Amino acid sequence: MIYLTKPYFDEKELEALKQVLASGWVAGQGPKGEELKGLLRDYLDIKHVIPVSNCTSGLHLAILALGIKPGDEVIVSDYTFPAAGHAVLFCGAKPRFTDVKINTYNMEPELILGKINSKTKGIIVVHEFGLIAEMEPIMKIAREHGLKIIEDAACALGARYKEKQPGFWSDIAVFSFHGRKNVTCGEGGAVVTNNGKYASEIESLSCFGMQSAYSRQEDFSIPSFDDLGYNYKLADLNAAVIIEQIRKYPEIIERKRKLVELYNSSLQANKYVTTPIESKDCFHVYQTYAVVLDGKIDRDLLIKALREDDIQTNIGTYASHIQPVYEDVEDTCPNSLFLYYHSLALPLYYDLKEEEVIYVVDRLNHHIEKQVKNKS
Repeated sequence: MIYLTKPYFDEKELEALKQVLASGWVAGQGPKGEELKGLLRDYLDIKHVIPVSNCTSGLHLAILALGIKPGDEVIVSDYTFPAAGHAVLFCGAKPRFTDVKINTYNMEPELILGKINSKTKGIIVVHEFGLIAEMEPIMKIAREHGLKIIEDAACALGARYKEKQPGFWSDIAVFSFHGRKNVTCGEGGAVVTNNGKYASEIESLSCFGMQSAYSRQEDFSIPSFDDLGYNYKLADLNAAVIIEQIRKYPEIIERKRKLVELYNSSLQANKYVTTPIESKDCFHVYQTYAVVLDGKIDRDLLIKALREDDIQTNIGTYASHIQPVYEDVEDTCPNSLFLYYHSLALPLYYDLKEEEVIYVVDRLNHHIEKQVKNKS
């Protein structure tokens, strides 16, 4: 089987886990969590890092820290896994979905203005598949209307826009370390910000609204619970894995980008497939390699046919506005809807071989050609 994705682990992660198990501190917000904070602060050039249990919990905390309340509205990029919209609902607010550019899969800045009203308090910008959205025009709109910005950078650790990483472009940014991400520990995330007030509130809310046990080690004190917090801590076992993943991350990105070049050149002649772009001023980290199929091609039938060839593929991601959970949303996002039905994620991971990429492309071309012939 050629998998859709596969983490790159070696003896470094195993050794790190052994050390944590031997230390006895396996729970959240311990010494490995502190080490991870420092590593990410340096890597991202950011002041504050709060490791959390997953990206969705981080988005939830970010929305709370920005003071968004029930009855408020938050503009959200539509073409994404619904975690962003869910996090808005967690806070009793309403997501307003805005369409994306068909060639970048990211939020179209010009469409944001049509969603702004007196209830609008913030914007969640998703950097889909590892490509940062056009943040300068989005920031300009946000400043002009007094709106807060959260970057859903789940896929975008290491990505750059005008040489800056997520966190620079917003009030708060949130990353994911889920199993499909370039850097993974199975489940995990991190919230980052340059605002000390937001960081303090998020750190407290991630740990039941109190100081962590690790920070209370030296002096005995009985914590009080001033806020309704959550158990969103990242375990030190997970933090230890992420530390080793970040250390090898440049190698992972370089390998994936080379495989993307091979995919792009190999698919160039297929007029029914549009390959992803790397926008001007951007550095793409390709968490997912998603192509867009011509509207004549049955994407789901293609996925099934490729699985019979032992090739694992999937849809790109979701059009949030049509999901039943958002039943009171009246937004329309035609580009996002087209991408939902016609995007295809192809295998991409560190250990994928060049000959396997060629095989995937060969079988993809074969099944597309077969569909076209059957319809003619």
